[in-house]
Amino acid sequence: MATETELSPRKVTILMAIIKSYLETGEPVGSRTISKETDLNLSSATIRNEMSDLEDLGYIIQPHTSAGRIPSDKGYRFYVDHLMESKDKEVQKMQEFYLEKTEKMEHLLKQVVKVIANNTQYATMMTTSRSRENVVKFVQLSMVHDEQLLAVVVMENNMVKNRIIPLDEPIDAENLLKLNMILNSSLNGLSVNEINLSVITAMKDQAGVHEDIIGEVIDTVAATISTEEEVEVYTSGATNILKYPELSDSGMSHQLLEAFEEKSELASLFADDGENETGIQVYIGSEAPSEKMKDCSVVTATYELGDGVKGTIGIVGPKRMDYDNVVSNLRNLKGQLDQLFKDNK
Repeated sequence: MATETELSPRKVTILMAIIKSYLETGEPVGSRTISKETDLNLSSATIRNEMSDLEDLGYIIQPHTSAGRIPSDKGYRFYVDHLMESKDKEVQKMQEFYLEKTEKMEHLLKQVVKVIANNTQYATMMTTSRSRENVVKFVQLSMVHDEQLLAVVVMENNMVKNRIIPLDEPIDAENLLKLNMILNSSLNGLSVNEINLSVITAMKDQAGVHEDIIGEVIDTVAATISTEEEVEVYTSGATNILKYPELSDSGMSHQLLEAFEEKSELASLFADDGENETGIQVYIGSEAPSEKMKDCSVVTATYELGDGVKGTIGIVGPKRMDYDNVVSNLRNLKGQLDQLFKDNK
């Protein structure tokens, strides 16, 4: 017979199947149910023997003679610890992956604006943001201690957000698992726009006295989306502006350089930038998206890198800029960015 510290993989599979089935149905679980819900290809007699061992070890109990088994407190503890360990590892891998990917993308985009600035000899800016259509991958709730719950929200693109939720009283293992099941079955695959009032109401109804926790998790999902959509701005070649006499006036050049330093302003300039058929826009003089650029021409192009990442690249120069060269550079860039990103993964 297996000892307490030596649960075989087969026993672990059977135990996990018993607990999952009981959490879903509330009914004692028999060997026939286990044989249907696992890929072990074992006879009912073999499964009954394994269940008997698990009962002897205290992981499951038989509430009535001839009835199936239900988890004991010890069984719940094993399930929770096993589940949380697995999720913790997955979250850590996702955080490491996201950090590495973000660093690579930042390096790539910094190189892109530098190359474009060198090729055109004008000032170049680039904004990036993420699409609102990213969806929830999974939610993990785990106890920190009796008065705090940790909520971890992982999005499909591996963006991770943590939130500490204060508790009025501790939540037992069974209710914690119930909340995890409600959240994951309801939110998995949904974008923030799809998490509507009816979805939230249904989850709160299922959660009962713990409905406030559902609200906290929804806030965390919203915060994750908000974090994603913080716009990043990359610039290069700002001093190229000083090469052109009509822009080198001290007051004018100061305004332009100041505009490039105020990255939050640059981000807002192209937040609602439209697209024509080529995806390239030309703003001349007063048409420029900023008052500080009214004596310049600005040429912009929208782009998409995949993974929901999109943005705008803009080139700023004198009204007598070499439009043909600028437009050619942007048109080529739009076609190359996605491939550049793939090559740098």
